[in-house]
Amino acid sequence: MLIDHTRAAALEFVPEAVLFDMDGTMIESEAALLECWRQAAQDLSLPLEDGLWLSMVGLHDSACHALLRTRLDEAQVQALLSAMQALYDVRVDAGLPVKAGLIALLERLTAQGMPIAVVTSTRRPRALYKLERAGLLPYFSLVVGGDEVSHPKPAPDIYRLAAQRLDVDPRRCVVLEDSPTGVRSALAAGMAPIHIPDLVAPSDEVRALGHRIVADMGQAHALLAPWLRDEAVAER
Repeated sequence: MLIDHTRAAALEFVPEAVLFDMDGTMIESEAALLECWRQAAQDLSLPLEDGLWLSMVGLHDSACHALLRTRLDEAQVQALLSAMQALYDVRVDAGLPVKAGLIALLERLTAQGMPIAVVTSTRRPRALYKLERAGLLPYFSLVVGGDEVSHPKPAPDIYRLAAQRLDVDPRRCVVLEDSPTGVRSALAAGMAPIHIPDLVAPSDEVRALGHRIVADMGQAHALLAPWLRDEAVAER
């Protein structure tokens, strides 16, 4: 995926917290989920194209289910969801792989003493399990799930709640997100998102939001590095 590197402007403030989306940002779950959707649809002889699945990336479950109901009847929706979930659970139980460069960044933020949190549309109990199986849970003392707010992403509620629980100013929070929905949520909360696209390349409309867009976790790390203790380049 080609990224315009001029969109990766240096951070102009000292971050007080770094907030991580989970699926597609830290965990290689979106590609696995797409494969499970494909397999479930094929097994049920449902002619659904990849574009439908990709349009769901970053959305809350209720929004995904509403999209399915525009194409399928209720019995088909429930059969598809059940079949997909069974396939996906096998992968989650085995531990989904994590993004390249993630552990290095988490280790560095932890050594810095930087507050970090997971902010995900996934229900919190499910998020905790996925993080545990992927080996990431020990890095995070705070996990905020989509079931803890009334209005899911792209509303700002979930990011504002994370900032409140960390007792930090939202304007001093950096957010790592893979989806346009998550980016919009972070911007609405007054935070600085770093967009690391996964399966969905940013459209012109998304680029017009004016946020930072990078190619991978390593480039996100590079944006944070000047403010971390061993590479400080600015007066604190």
